[in-house]
Amino acid sequence: MLFRLDPQALVLLIPALIFALSFHEYAHAWMAYRLGDNTAARMGRLTLNPMAHLDPMGSMMILFVGFGWAKPVPVDPRFLRNPRTDMMKVAAAGPLANFILAFCGGMILRSLNGSGLLNEAILIMLLYFIQINIALAVFNLIPIAPLDGSQIFSGYLARTNPDLAWKIQTYGPQVLFGVILIGYLTGFSIIWMIMRPFVSFFMFLFAGIPL
Repeated sequence: MLFRLDPQALVLLIPALIFALSFHEYAHAWMAYRLGDNTAARMGRLTLNPMAHLDPMGSMMILFVGFGWAKPVPVDPRFLRNPRTDMMKVAAAGPLANFILAFCGGMILRSLNGSGLLNEAILIMLLYFIQINIALAVFNLIPIAPLDGSQIFSGYLARTNPDLAWKIQTYGPQVLFGVILIGYLTGFSIIWMIMRPFVSFFMFLFAGIPL
């Protein structure tokens, strides 16, 4: 899964980012296991241990370039009860898990507000924790392969337009990499322009603070 954030913020929030990525991948593995596929569980991915989920190159890219990825969770559709719809559920589990973390972070923020326990350091950490999880969820819901949104969207298209669904899965990675590269080289991120209104909405919904 890919993620983009200010590299300076990442240096300060590595633990929060690692937990968000690990929880995201764990949710994929958990949902697949619940739906009948134990492939990820057999490969040691049904865990919150970050060592099972983090990709060395993807982690380095996050720190030095500003975007990166964790190791994709292996899923074998043959073991799922209803492969098309179950794959959509497995894909949706990751972003949903991050929304849950963001919601919990927002509840903690709201409960500490006015209590005297919320100093500046805790406030900043909570805000970034919430933003990281929201951004990770929103980014992965974009319907471009290999993001989760492509699997969800393609699941709907498979019945009505299987050719388009195939093209999304086949050419999506090249399109996504090109858009990210253009944003990195020019400083103008098309992806962030798309994401920002959604991230801002959920920041206000969960934490009461717009982006």
